[in-house]
Amino acid sequence: MTVLLHVSDPHFGTERAPVVQALARLELELEPDLLVLSGDVTQRARSAEFAAAKAFIEKLSVRRVLAIPGNHDIPLFNVAARAASPYAGFQRAFGPELEPSSSDADCLVLGVKTTRRYRHVDGEISEEQRERIAKRLREASPAQLRVVVLHQPVAVPRPAEQKNVVHGHAAAVRSWSEAGADVLLAGHIHLPFVLPLHDAEPLPRPLWAVNAGTALSSRVRYDAGNSVNVVRTADPPRAGRCSVEHWTYSEPRGDFLLSARLELG
Repeated sequence: MTVLLHVSDPHFGTERAPVVQALARLELELEPDLLVLSGDVTQRARSAEFAAAKAFIEKLSVRRVLAIPGNHDIPLFNVAARAASPYAGFQRAFGPELEPSSSDADCLVLGVKTTRRYRHVDGEISEEQRERIAKRLREASPAQLRVVVLHQPVAVPRPAEQKNVVHGHAAAVRSWSEAGADVLLAGHIHLPFVLPLHDAEPLPRPLWAVNAGTALSSRVRYDAGNSVNVVRTADPPRAGRCSVEHWTYSEPRGDFLLSARLELG
C-alpha cells in the first residue's frame, strides 16, 4: 500500500503555529510514502515564506515530496520578478522541476503546473500538458493507481465556485479519463470535497476530483477549517481502487482528527 499525504494551500506567511505542530504530529503518525503539495505553499512568494515552508518539510519524516506551484507562489507585487522569473523562489525551495512525478509499484502521481505568469488567480491546462499527461497515464502499469495533481480544481460542488475551475478542464477530464486516470487532486479554494466526475458526464472510466482545504493558514473559509487529505492505494492493489480520508484540525483538541473516509473505485 502507498500512502499519500495531500497538503494544499498552507500559505506560509499566514500559517498558524498550533496547526503547523499538529500537522507535523499527524505526518509522524501516518508515515506517508509521499507528501503531495498542490500549490499555494506561500502567501506572497517571499523568500522568507519559501524558507519557512522548506524548513517545515525538512523536519518531517517523509523523504519524498511532490510539489507544484499555486498562483500565490508567483510574485504579485514584484512585477519584474513575475515577468522574468516567476517560479525562481519556488524552484529554490523545491528544485527545478515544476511538473514532477512519482512512481511506485501501485501508484503513479503526475504533477501539472496550472498557474501562469499572465494569470493572477485563474489556472490553465494547455493542449501540450493534456496530451503529455495522457501519454504518461497510458504508459502506466495496470496495477498503478493513476493520480494527477493540479492547483486549481477541474470541478467544484457549488455554482458560486465555478469561476475557480481551471481553464481547459473539460478536454482534460475527457482525455485523462480515457487514458486511465483515477483521481485528480487539487486545492485553491480552501474547500475539501470529493466529486465523481463520471456522474456529471459519461466518461470511459470512473474519475474522481479530490480537493483539499487549506492545511495551515489562518485564511480559512467560514464553512471549512484547516484540513488535509490522505489517499491510500488498495491492499492488495486493484485497478482504480483507493480510499480517501479527510483529516480536519480540531480547535478544542489541537490536533488533526479523521472526519471522513471514502472508498473510491
